[in-house]
Amino acid sequence: MKKTYYYKDELNDDFAGTDISRKDVKPNYRYIKKNPVWHFFAFILYRFIATPLVSLFQLIVYGLSIKNTKVLRGYRRKGYFLYGNHTLSAGDAFTPSLVAFPKKAYLIANADAVSIPVVGTIVEMLGGMPIPVDYRALKNFNDAVDLRAKKGDVVTIYPEAHIWPYYTNIRPYKDVSFKYPAKTNKPVFCFTSTFQKRFLSNRPRVTVYVDGPFFPDESKTVKENQKYLRDKVYDTMVMRSKNSTVEYVSYIKITDEAALAE
Repeated sequence: MKKTYYYKDELNDDFAGTDISRKDVKPNYRYIKKNPVWHFFAFILYRFIATPLVSLFQLIVYGLSIKNTKVLRGYRRKGYFLYGNHTLSAGDAFTPSLVAFPKKAYLIANADAVSIPVVGTIVEMLGGMPIPVDYRALKNFNDAVDLRAKKGDVVTIYPEAHIWPYYTNIRPYKDVSFKYPAKTNKPVFCFTSTFQKRFLSNRPRVTVYVDGPFFPDESKTVKENQKYLRDKVYDTMVMRSKNSTVEYVSYIKITDEAALAE
């Protein structure tokens, strides 16, 4: 039977299914590591262990294929911001590295990702950048994201923020995460995960479409460009989401009327 999720709020409901005791990111948290030994082991882990394993995992579990990566040509050395729809629990941690290959993709994630001992260190080595809850740590976080952009790195953001497994539409999202390209004048690309019937499997295969680049408008303010870039990415994702041809998980909105009826 098809799995069904019931939701009330597209912006805040989450179906990740994790139960991690989150540790707050401290104001002195080091997003940019300077230890050469740390960088050496991070390089080995990312290039020679994680990348081949991730490629195999995505192929076997999701039948993943990525389309239109040609749009990234000419931008790999300059760096860019990469936005995607948040639809795969494990897959979403790995897809950006395959889209951005051979560049390393840094991923902005909830603090849950670095809250587990040892695993948290691995996540950091693979490019995880935890979002702080403590407002005093936000400046450190924002400075790190800006520095990554200026260094020509790839920074990945899931603007929907919460995971809805196998959701075939695009949820509404705010423009706050688009302040980074608006401030740094970096190009923006997006990738949209879509779902199609898979041979000999109930689980659909995943086809990812890459689109862009989208640039801030020099005639607009930073705040105006946040909305401008958000709308460009959102409209493109909505267009690409129409390539989904199967619904593996059903999502039903609970209204006040429906609650009263029960």
